[in-house]
Amino acid sequence: MILHIISRADWAAARATGAVRAAALDDVGFMHCSDPGTVHLPAQRLYAGRSDLLLLEIDPALVAAPVRWEPGDPPSPDALLFPHVYGPIPVDAVVGVHDFAPDASGVLRLPASLAELGTT
Repeated sequence: MILHIISRADWAAARATGAVRAAALDDVGFMHCSDPGTVHLPAQRLYAGRSDLLLLEIDPALVAAPVRWEPGDPPSPDALLFPHVYGPIPVDAVVGVHDFAPDASGVLRLPASLAELGTT
């Protein structure tokens, strides 16, 4: 499974159209995703302080677009790879939707509902 961070409003729009289509798809040609062990990295860098987020749990086998594991932007000093989806993500490929709210200290962490998939 791969994970995609999305706002509640964008998820509602995706459900209405049948696909998730983040602005990054037009900007850089792919949509950024993570795995359970790395989702905290882009979450803290790009979404700190936000309380309107969800994590979409996606089955890449249900995505028609190519999914490639590539270096992040900026590249991680640990040479971590992140899944990039080179096209829209069909709503039908989303197998779970999880609240992604900051904890009491304001840190975005992998939700308990995904804890069996990885740790942060």
